[in-house]
Amino acid sequence: MAVEENASSLTLVLGGARSGKSCYAHELAMQSPAPWVMIATAEALDEEMRMRIALHRQERGPEWMTLEAPVDLAGAVAQAPAGAALVIDCLTLWLSNLMLGGHDIDAETARLGKALAARTAPTIAVANEVGLGIVPETALGRAFRDRAGTLNQHLAASATRVVLMVAGVPITIKPSP
Repeated sequence: MAVEENASSLTLVLGGARSGKSCYAHELAMQSPAPWVMIATAEALDEEMRMRIALHRQERGPEWMTLEAPVDLAGAVAQAPAGAALVIDCLTLWLSNLMLGGHDIDAETARLGKALAARTAPTIAVANEVGLGIVPETALGRAFRDRAGTLNQHLAASATRVVLMVAGVPITIKPSP
């Protein structure tokens, strides 16, 4: 994969479901020396999700430190060891948690931006690209799609690199300077 990471760079990895986003993000992080940190935003609200989370932990292995942050993502980013490569998986689930919990999305996004800017090691953030499909039928679905697009734009603007994953193939859409 041979991608050089700037010490404080942000890489945004976008794509659809099962496009290879998480795998690619892990590979990028592991180009830096251990320890590696995963910030997981999913909540185990049912048995299927509990099984998915357990499988992901097993696939990562014991070398990875995992922080769970379904809502306070900025706090988890600040808590991560300063020199450790960090993967945030996934911003889209985090946004969903914020919306369904009635949180101030703009304030939380601003907090996240500040926490990311303070990092001194590579950060790789994973998010779904949900704007390529049909228009959602419900108002909540449309609001979610719109907020996800805005969040992705915000992070892409400050990212060193943006990668779109398609069928497991990374396509760099914003290269490193």
